[in-house]
Amino acid sequence: MEITTTDLGLAARVQHLKKTYGTGEGTVHALDDVSVGIRRGQFTAIMGPSGSGKSTLMHIMAGLDSPSEGRAWIGDTEITGLGDLDLTILRRRRVGFIFQAFNLVPTLTAMGNIMLPFELDGRRPSAIEKARIDGLVESLGLGSRLEHRPHQLSGGQQQRVAIARALATAPDLVFADEPTGNLDSKTGREVLRLLAEASRDHGQSIAMVTHDAIAASHADRVLFLGDGRIVADHPRQSAEEISAYMLAAEVAA
Repeated sequence: MEITTTDLGLAARVQHLKKTYGTGEGTVHALDDVSVGIRRGQFTAIMGPSGSGKSTLMHIMAGLDSPSEGRAWIGDTEITGLGDLDLTILRRRRVGFIFQAFNLVPTLTAMGNIMLPFELDGRRPSAIEKARIDGLVESLGLGSRLEHRPHQLSGGQQQRVAIARALATAPDLVFADEPTGNLDSKTGREVLRLLAEASRDHGQSIAMVTHDAIAASHADRVLFLGDGRIVADHPRQSAEEISAYMLAAEVAA
């Protein structure tokens, strides 16, 4: 009997993951034999210099890209080799995404964007989901902005709409790619507080790619990538400790 991802207390995992681009002399090993899991109900930061493979790892874990070799699971469903339709449905129902570029639909209001996962799934939110959405709208301070379209919102407001959309269906797993990259520091702190709260109070598993030591210091666990491999796996650290580690790694390289 194979040990499942759930048995291991994980929301997602990858095994012996490799990703190469190009051939011959120009071959780039974006990921080189990576095996790692995202723990249930934990906020994990994935860090590393540009080109270390952190975004590639997240895209494969989220089913947005496929590996050259290795296997990936979301929950107990192996996603390597899943067909496009099955993968789309799985992502829609069980995964939330927060991108640096917000990725809001410009023609929809803020509320329309928040409700998009339900629309795409062809259903209306349940009473419990409605209550959760109301709670998110309130805690994100979006109450007076729900009828505004993205171009009428500030960057911080757009990112808060994107977070509400990602958390609305209470997905098992939320992937955040540089979620504070386009925000001022005050709004960025607010966003990180909300992500930490989602994992701590609602048991959601969050994996965040970031190069910002302050952002990573909000996480329960910090994974460091270098040259396509995991080079360190630390429990919660201060921004100073993370910066010192990254500086030492750069000097060593």
